[in-house]
Formats: sequence, C-alpha cells, structure tokens
Amino acid sequence: MGEYYEPIADGEKLRICSSFIKHAPPGEFNEVFNDVRVLLDNDQLLKEQASSAFSQYNMEQFTPCKLNSGDNVLITKHGALDNNTFYDPKTKQKFKYDHLRKEATDLEAHDTGDASESWRSAVESAVANYVKDHYPHGVLTVYGKSSGSDITITACVEDHQFQPQNFWNGRWRSEWSVTFNSSGGNAELKGLLKLQVHYYEDGNVQLVSHKDVTKEINVSDANSLGRDLAKHIDDSETEYQRAIGENYQMMSDTTFKALRRQLPITRTKIDWNKIVSYRIGAELKS
Repeated sequence: MGEYYEPIADGEKLRICSSFIKHAPPGEFNEVFNDVRVLLDNDQLLKEQASSAFSQYNMEQFTPCKLNSGDNVLITKHGALDNNTFYDPKTKQKFKYDHLRKEATDLEAHDTGDASESWRSAVESAVANYVKDHYPHGVLTVYGKSSGSDITITACVEDHQFQPQNFWNGRWRSEWSVTFNSSGGNAELKGLLKLQVHYYEDGNVQLVSHKDVTKEINVSDANSLGRDLAKHIDDSETEYQRAIGENYQMMSDTTFKALRRQLPITRTKIDWNKIVSYRIGAELKS
C-alpha cells in the first residue's frame, strides 16, 4: 500500500510561494512568479494574499521605475507612502506602482516642503556625479526628512546587468544614511553595500554578498556635506568591489582548482569533436 500524504493547507502554500518570490534572483522575478503561479494553481489567492511579497521584493531590490517624465526613481521603503503609492523626491511627484507590471501610473505633484530639502538636493547633486562616472546604468534616489533640528539624508544606489542569453544576471545596491543637527557638528555615516549575481548555465551558482560601513564625518553646510558623502561613498564602494575581485581571483587559483583536475590523467585535453574516435575501452584494458 502506498504512503499517504496530507495535502498542504492554503496558508502553508502561500508562505512557501511568498518565500520563493522574495528570494527570486535579480532579473528573474517573472520566471519565479510564473513557476509559483503554476505550483499554487490559484490566481485569486495568489493576487490577494501574496501581493505583499511582490512589494517587499521590489523595495528590497531597489527596483528602478521610469516615470512619464523620463526620470528614473527607485522603489524603496523610504519612498513608500500607502496603498502601493510612492514618491520621487527629485521630481516632487507621487505615483501608484504596479508591483507585477512594474509600471507607474496616476502621477501627481507631491512636495512635502520638508526643511531637509536644501541638504537633500545638495547631496543628490554631488552623489549623482559619482554614480554617473562609475555605474553605466546606475539610478540614484536621495531622500530627506527632518525631525525638529535633526535632519536625515538617505541615498540609495542601484545598477544591474541582466544577461539571460548568457545565463547570468547581477545587481548592485547600496544605501547610505546620515542623521545630523542642522546647526552642524559630527555625525555618523552608515552604509550597506549589497552584491548579488546568479549564474545558471548548466548549473545554479549564486553570489550573495554584503558589507556594513560606518564612518565619522563633520557636517558644516549642505554643499560640503554632498562632496564629503560622494568621496566617502566612492572610497568605500571602490574598496569593497576591489576586494570582491581579488577574492574571486584567489578562489580561481586555489579553491576552484582543488575541486577538480585541471586536465585528465593523461595530461591532455580531450577534443570532444573527436570523442567517438578515441579507443577508451582499449586504453582501459591496457
């Protein structure tokens, strides 16, 4: 008699499906969503109950969104308002965002009039030059908010390369935040750098790496803050990316080589186009 397996409850199915969606590799959300849709086989349940996973994924991935004006803004928790509405602090607009279609609609003016705007704008201008010089398709969104005399500036950077025809996709993300008193003084700059690459030609290999950075800075005025942040971001991200490259080179020369032979025992590479002509059986007997 065959074994009996109890069916999985809808709640557990949704938990599993949501986990798959939230951990989809960069550039492969649609593929994972389509597979999950087949597994769950309940579109209504998926749209009603798993929609939060879609928004969490897009905010976590810093998904870029193109507005009608042609400007790009990142979908992040810092720009989230309510009911899937986000705002772009650069163009002073808010919009509805479709997390499945990845489209912005219902754009309208949204100027918060926050006291942090002059600081935010100066930082955006300085860091935008850095992003333009270092990231081919980089998108920057800088947020500002104030609470009494305290001001918080948060800069989010995203760039990606999706190469499905070559079986790999990758995304870079970094988030930099500093809170300071508007009268100036010392402050702590915090950075979180993230790199994720998925390579899946005849296999399934992922690199998921992150680094936390903390630096003490001195705040005097908006323009100098922008310049200082751009320099600190440049130095930290360059150091991290260089370390990643050096680590990969070391692994290529040591770890990966230890996993398999460089050459067959004959010390000669096999010509796979002539494999049928090799007398492998005879060689084994001798």
